[in-house]
Amino acid sequence: MAKTYGVGIMGAGNISGAYLRLAPLFKGLEVRAVADIVPAAAQKRAEEFGVHAQTPDELLKNSEIDVIVNLTIPATHYGVSMDIVSAGKHAYSEKPFVLSLEEGMALKKAADDRNLKVGSAPDTFLGGAHQQARQIIDSGQLGKIMSGTTHVMSRGMEHWHPNPDFFFQPGAGPILDLGPYYVTELIHLLGPVKRLSAFTNMARTEREVTAEGPFKGSFVKVGTPTTIHGVLEFDTGAIITIGASWDVAAHGHHNIELYGTDGSIFVPDPNFFGGDLVTANIAGERSNVTPWDHPFGKPNQDLDKPIPRANYRAAGLADMMASIESGKTARCGLDVALHAVDVMTSLLKAGESGQVLTLSTTCARPDALSPADAQALLK
Repeated sequence: MAKTYGVGIMGAGNISGAYLRLAPLFKGLEVRAVADIVPAAAQKRAEEFGVHAQTPDELLKNSEIDVIVNLTIPATHYGVSMDIVSAGKHAYSEKPFVLSLEEGMALKKAADDRNLKVGSAPDTFLGGAHQQARQIIDSGQLGKIMSGTTHVMSRGMEHWHPNPDFFFQPGAGPILDLGPYYVTELIHLLGPVKRLSAFTNMARTEREVTAEGPFKGSFVKVGTPTTIHGVLEFDTGAIITIGASWDVAAHGHHNIELYGTDGSIFVPDPNFFGGDLVTANIAGERSNVTPWDHPFGKPNQDLDKPIPRANYRAAGLADMMASIESGKTARCGLDVALHAVDVMTSLLKAGESGQVLTLSTTCARPDALSPADAQALLK
């Protein structure tokens, strides 16, 4: 990528630190400013990383900014991204990039009309472990993937987040907050979903905040399902069950298990770029997979801890900006993100109606990211 793109960060919350720290790893990305509706928050991040602090309006008008990373809360993602596109800039959003199909289609039209790119996290599926899982599946070693399970379940956010109210309101809940990692990973490994069904419920109508902070001991009203169990049928014919819940004290399910006609694969947590891969042959004999030499699988975080992690957030942003010159489809592009939103919102609708729903959208399976492809994105 010959050109250097000026990057702006909209939203100076916790996740902004990761983008400000990791974006400089990638070719063609130069973070130049950070903005927040709370000026002190923007100023703190700006001083920490040596960039300019601006108001949101100043960032939108900044002629040195080509793309803005939208790190606001999910309820404002659509409005902020529309402002970014309307200002003539590319947009890359944290997940979920919109909360409805209608919002996604409107943003797509606005971007297409202006010849602008819109992309969205998660980009964790570009990590070394997940790309190796893709390579194993594509090699035919497991035969044809016909079924599987995926689970993301815990006690809930109120036990660790100091202000968890928004997690339990429409537009959030476990399927829209954590589901993007799992649904996007499945789309990456298997392709688009054709139809689905689901059941939903909530264990409690109020949740007590037990995390330390100003809201400890207060109660949050629950306005969205906190347990979702669904079945996804993919275009390939694969049938995958999905369980997402904040009502589970403990469980024994692996993150993602995929079952082929000639073997199985156990895929690590798609919330992270790395992790251990295990496969099983047709006789059920399991083998630990030796990690391949992939740039986005190399630990670069928590190196002083027992389990160091690979973290390459902004890889999806770098790939999207590289696609402008290459003409290739961005791996974390709007069509994949929109299909993931369609899957997640349809799960919630199916849970309300009890119907089997056919998806309104589809997408191409994102291109695999080989070790050489990943290296080409890095400086």
